Amino acid sequence: MFCEKCGMANPVSSPFCSRCGTRRNIAARIPAASPPAPGQPRWSEPLGATETSGKAIASLVSGIFFLIFPVALAAVVLGHLSLSDIKKSAGRLTGTGIAIAGLVLGYLGIVMIPFILIIAAIAIPNLLRSRVAANEASAVGSLRTLDRAAVEYASSYQNGYPSSLDVFGDGAKSRGDCNHAALIDRALVSGRKNGYEFVYTAVFPDQATQPAISPKAAAVGCTSGGASGYSITADPIEPNQSGRRHFYTDQTGMIRASAGDEPATADSEPLD
Repeated sequence: MFCEKCGMANPVSSPFCSRCGTRRNIAARIPAASPPAPGQPRWSEPLGATETSGKAIASLVSGIFFLIFPVALAAVVLGHLSLSDIKKSAGRLTGTGIAIAGLVLGYLGIVMIPFILIIAAIAIPNLLRSRVAANEASAVGSLRTLDRAAVEYASSYQNGYPSSLDVFGDGAKSRGDCNHAALIDRALVSGRKNGYEFVYTAVFPDQATQPAISPKAAAVGCTSGGASGYSITADPIEPNQSGRRHFYTDQTGMIRASAGDEPATADSEPLD
């Protein structure tokens, strides 16, 4: 700006002339702000109330459960849709951070799926093998229990061996007797336990088909006849799933096993 007195060029903001020292009227030189055009507001009007994108929230909620594949995929899809909606809303929608968090979790779940499948492929067969081994060990233990219970019954009641699995049980009584000896648990009396089915077959003397009551047993109130021998088979309820081997025992107390599809018999290999 030039000085009115001496014509010296001075900075616009300088209040005095640098040559003659005359005070300058700076305010007169600063142009006034132009008034707003007719019909225009003096300030920007608010755009209206904002809201958080529902798709962004849904993406985050789905992302929390990212270990489930369909849910992780939903988190990714909803996250991208919400970001697109937020971008097009001109500030009406918010939730960009929520959508990004849902996307990150969703993609994390998708990336982890191959690792989860590999772990499952390794773990599931091991779990099945462990289950089969446990069921087979339980079946052998149950057969040993039945062998001991049969010997105990014969020595206690002088009535031979039990004529059925029901005689081994308690018959809903607190104390056992000759008819219901209460020697085994109810699961074993039912013939099914830990993936195996047990079949008890009584052998009667002189090729008889009915149990006989000995005089000594009758003297103590026995109404359930006994047997001179027995055989018990234990077969998996679901072959190759609840168990792979078949087992057999009889009054000799020897437990035998068969690894094939056929049930074990008295001719099968004895267990070590």
